[in-house]
Amino acid sequence: MTEMAKAPWTRATILIVDDEPQVVRLLERLLRTDGYAEVVSTTDPRDARQLFDERRPDLVLLDLHMPHMDGYAVLQTLAPDSRPDRSVPIVMLTSDLSPAARQRALSMGAQDFLSKPFDSVEVLLRIKNLLETRYLYLALQRQNDLLEEKVRERRLELQAAQLEILDRLVLAAEFRDDDTRQHTQRVGEISARIAEAMGLSASLIDVIRLAAPLHDLGKIGMPDDILLKLGKLTDAEFKLMQQHTVIGARLLSGSSHAILQMAEQIALTHHERWDGRGYLAGLKADEIPLVSRIVAVADVFDALTHRRPYKEPWPVNDALQEIEQLQGQQFDPQVVAALRRVIERDPPANSD
Repeated sequence: MTEMAKAPWTRATILIVDDEPQVVRLLERLLRTDGYAEVVSTTDPRDARQLFDERRPDLVLLDLHMPHMDGYAVLQTLAPDSRPDRSVPIVMLTSDLSPAARQRALSMGAQDFLSKPFDSVEVLLRIKNLLETRYLYLALQRQNDLLEEKVRERRLELQAAQLEILDRLVLAAEFRDDDTRQHTQRVGEISARIAEAMGLSASLIDVIRLAAPLHDLGKIGMPDDILLKLGKLTDAEFKLMQQHTVIGARLLSGSSHAILQMAEQIALTHHERWDGRGYLAGLKADEIPLVSRIVAVADVFDALTHRRPYKEPWPVNDALQEIEQLQGQQFDPQVVAALRRVIERDPPANSD
């Protein structure tokens, strides 16, 4: 058989484990004559596991009755690698063809049997069929791996597109307020760090980090003379400004995506107060969603510590003290305590 004519499975590695040297020599000669070049053998079953690990065979020919370790014991050591998902066929060599022996070997991972004394044609046909099946399985597994990689790449592309859309929504909320262009992203980061300090799960923290920047999305629906007004709003203007919570929630409503669902909740309720004097629903204490209580603290802290058109940035400690004075009134005391832990662990620097 020329190299070009060889079937792919003839390049397979075959491990023979049999305590009879003459049987090993017979099988080696038979296999090599039929074109199998990688044939490994041992007459000591105690070496089977090491040889298996070193050579990673594609098929094992295993004698059933041997000293020191019988075929069942060897099967047990190879069991993790003879599962169907590993697809390493093990063929038992035996003159014991009793139903009990077959059932026991099959239950332990054997795929086929060869009866002693061997019929040469039967040996080669059974080995060929098992190796063909193994190579087909490996080809299918490679194809599945390729498909899974493509699905993973596509999923990552979709996730990147989703994140870009979220970023553009945040940009839309900031577009008419250049002086706070980075405010929303900082609120997302501070909110995530507070959530972490409160012991929330990593998956929830990730959602908070992405949802919190959308808290003021509804401001895109506010008139410029109110949104950009430097002086104090009139009562009528303030009432209209409060509607940004409703507008933001409506823009984000109806999504099946966890980030947008949380963002809708935050947009609607992040101006509620712990004492019930917030807007619009007048929710109180635990009636306010935890994520909104977190964002409320992060929003005010960032606003205090960064320059706005109407104010200079506050020192971090002054801002923290101001927020602590308002715990139990405007803010959830547990969230405020978590903010202190965040600042003590990693003090932020003031910036413009």
